[in-house]
Amino acid sequence: MTTKINNIIEELKSLTLLEAVELVKQIEETFEVDASSVGNSGMVMMPAASDVSDSTVVSEKTEFDVILEEFPAAKKIAILKVVRSITGLGLKEAKDLVESVPKALKEGVSKEEAEEIKSKLDEAGAKIVIT
Repeated sequence: MTTKINNIIEELKSLTLLEAVELVKQIEETFEVDASSVGNSGMVMMPAASDVSDSTVVSEKTEFDVILEEFPAAKKIAILKVVRSITGLGLKEAKDLVESVPKALKEGVSKEEAEEIKSKLDEAGAKIVIT
């Protein structure tokens, strides 16, 4: 290393923790970098362009469909009761829906609601798929 770099290293060693934090802030502002994105690589990454394309952003799925796949015939009445309470359908509509499996019971619901519906129908004996 050159003497200039050695001198800088020696100066850095003598900094207090508060001075080091202030130095990092100044470096980030001056060179438009983010020290928190360094990770274990030891390299400073330049900030990404402000117009990030949508294809690079990974989004978490927030809406789910609850699908009734199948059910045992002996449990049909219990499943009809649960389907009616979940969907608000009348007896005939719920019966038609249950008899036309596989069929979506609810579409576009939250993950929590989908899991709750699945657990209710599992208890009644139905096979449910969340997509």
